[in-house]
Amino acid sequence: MSLSHSPATPRRIALVVVDLQNDFLAPEGAYARGNTVSPEALLLPQRLAPVAEAVKHHHGMVAASLFTLWPDAEGQPMISPHLLERRPFLRAGDFAPGSWGQANVAAIAPWVDVSVCKVAYSAFFNTQLDWVLRRAGVDTVVVCGIVTNGGVASTVRDAHMRDYRTVVLSDGCATFSDTAHQAALTDMASVAEVMTCAQFLATL
Repeated sequence: MSLSHSPATPRRIALVVVDLQNDFLAPEGAYARGNTVSPEALLLPQRLAPVAEAVKHHHGMVAASLFTLWPDAEGQPMISPHLLERRPFLRAGDFAPGSWGQANVAAIAPWVDVSVCKVAYSAFFNTQLDWVLRRAGVDTVVVCGIVTNGGVASTVRDAHMRDYRTVVLSDGCATFSDTAHQAALTDMASVAEVMTCAQFLATL
């Protein structure tokens, strides 16, 4: 796969930023409270902001997925049992729709054209992302964010299944161990082109 193209067949690119949210990354966020933050993930916002800016400069789109815990009638978050078992520190107000915790981190927020709320790993599952990208004429999806072997990998595979040209930024995503990160990149290479942020920027 190559991002190069002829003038007759221009690529329309969307950078899809997976879950770079305050509740995941900020010192006051839910995951910091639960002592469940990947040190590598904390480096991503500043690394990816120039990538998002460059995509915008080249008339591409920046879309973000926002993991969301919708409240029930009593205001308690509707959390999948498997997630609550792994993240027992989650409580009312975490990742709530429209909240500070649910929002994109500050370094990324200025570049985001559209955000979609999601309830599972993939940014495509039960969201309007595919509709938005197709309406915008996007044919190439470049995925980054957290976590490499979770939200990123699921989004990459869903993009591939929807016939987008798919790229994953190897140093634009992170997880909780380098072993898991590298294994996920190797796995995604079967359905996407894996490149660094610098390599991607050189294609624009």
